Amino acid sequence: MLKTAEPIANQKITSKFSINNALKKSETEEEKLIDKIKEELPSNHFTETDLQNAWQIFVEELQEKDIIIYNAINSFKFQKKGEDIVEITYSSDSAKSEFEKVRSDFFNHFMHKVNHFNIVIKYKNDVSLKKEIMTKRKIFDKFAEINPVLRDLDDLFKFDFN
Repeated sequence: MLKTAEPIANQKITSKFSINNALKKSETEEEKLIDKIKEELPSNHFTETDLQNAWQIFVEELQEKDIIIYNAINSFKFQKKGEDIVEITYSSDSAKSEFEKVRSDFFNHFMHKVNHFNIVIKYKNDVSLKKEIMTKRKIFDKFAEINPVLRDLDDLFKFDFN
């Protein structure tokens, strides 16, 4: 009696149509199509001033429309790094997620305005852009570090900084 080296049930027979192969092919075809379309679109020159002016106008309009998103993204810094690269410096990941909601609105308008459709966006996190809200208590603590006698007065008179 002859024995096989592998079980017969484990043999894989490829069918004429494979879902995995079809998915892989369609993804690569879409990428090629997008790259080809991107190459055909115009790429006119734009300046740093064009970018800054468009951002300021957009932020002013956003302040009237949606104050929450405005407060999150008004400290963003835009800088042109190359002919096709715009670097966006943001303060926090939550602010970046708020920006993602309006990113397409800004860049669609900007790309049509300057007739440059191959802009690549690079993000950079900078914690120093965060704006700290100064309360009366924080101001008092800051002065108390300079002059410790203020702490004694606070203990004695029970100041209310609310």
